[in-house]
Order: sequence, then structure tokens, then C-alpha cells
Amino acid sequence: MHRLLVQRFGPLDPPRRLDPVEELVLTVLSQNTSDVNSGRAFERLRRRWPTWEALAAAAPSRLAEVIRSGGLSNVKAPRILAILREIAARQDGRIDLDWMRAASTPRVRDYLLSLPGVGPKTAACVLAFSLGRPALPVDTHVFRVARRLGFLGDRVAAARAHDVLEGLGPARLRVGMHVGLIRLGREICKPGRPRCEACPLATLCPTAPSILGSESE
Repeated sequence: MHRLLVQRFGPLDPPRRLDPVEELVLTVLSQNTSDVNSGRAFERLRRRWPTWEALAAAAPSRLAEVIRSGGLSNVKAPRILAILREIAARQDGRIDLDWMRAASTPRVRDYLLSLPGVGPKTAACVLAFSLGRPALPVDTHVFRVARRLGFLGDRVAAARAHDVLEGLGPARLRVGMHVGLIRLGREICKPGRPRCEACPLATLCPTAPSILGSESE
């Protein structure tokens, strides 16, 4: 599947690598919106508060106003502030996660999951995109495609999906599979009727025959 995705989409390179705190904040901003909108909100936030410590002291209403272009700003603003303030409380006022670069993956994952509002997807994004670790973040696109490919049963929740998918193949392919499955979900394996006739994985997918067969009858 990885080879077929590369043939279709080209190199499955991850997004630009950010500092762990930057990745945390950007991942929260990216929830339920486009990359363009979340990127715009992130840039506005960084221009307004050049340090994380300054941002942590901001009022939720003010932050919500600045990041409004990212959508759900009244939900995301207090979530971001809670994360930053918890990091500061654990580190004598400093908001810096550079120690993660030398720490083990289990230690980093456990720390991230202990932060308020941080779930498996956000933790996996920091591991994969900031620290270059072999993680496979499961967003709505990956979750939908993985189910159609038969990797996830109907009773597997999104939180459990990370463990299931990361156990399916070599660690070195996890980040690339994440990128490839997201592109597949956005462009071809969309909600509703998937475009199985254009899918590079159609011959390996248990869902494709039922979709294509129903239209040939």
C-alpha cells in the first residue's frame, strides 16, 4: 500500500518540522478546519505573542479573537491556554519542551497525554512531525480510510485506532502512511461515496468491490 500511494501521490513527506510546543498549539488549531485556516490563525497568534510565556498570560477572550480564522476559537483558546499553563506549572514558569528530543518515545507520549485536552492524535502529531518519531496520527480522514480498508473493526474507537494501525507495518512507514492516507481521504476516499474507480488501493480494498459492483448492476 505504501508503494502504491507513493506511485500515485509522490514522496509522502511529513509537514515542516516545528518545535514541540509549536506543534502542540498548531495541532489544536488544526482541529475541524483546513490547513490554510489553522496556519493563518497560528501566524496571527505568533505575531501577537512572540513568547509562549506571554501567550499563557493572555485572556481566553483575547486569544479567541486573534485565532478566530481557525474556527471554534472559543473552544480552542481555553484549551491552548490550559496546555501552556500546565507546562509552565511543571517547569517553574518555563514553556519549553526541548527535553523531548532526547527522551524516549514512551516518556514523551505519556507526558503529552497527561496534558489537559491532549489525546492520542495530538500526541502522535508531536511525535511524528516535531520529533521525527515513528508515529501514525489518526485524524478523521485516516480513520475513515482505515475502516474501509478493513484495518479497523466497527467497534474500534479513534483512540484505540492509533495502537492498531501502528502495529500493522514497519515503524519506518508510519509517518508516510499517515501522509498517504490523509491525501487519499481528502482527494479520493471521501465521506459518502468514495471514488473507488480512481483509487490506487482499490485492488487491495475490501470495500471497493461493493461500491463498484453496485454501480455496474
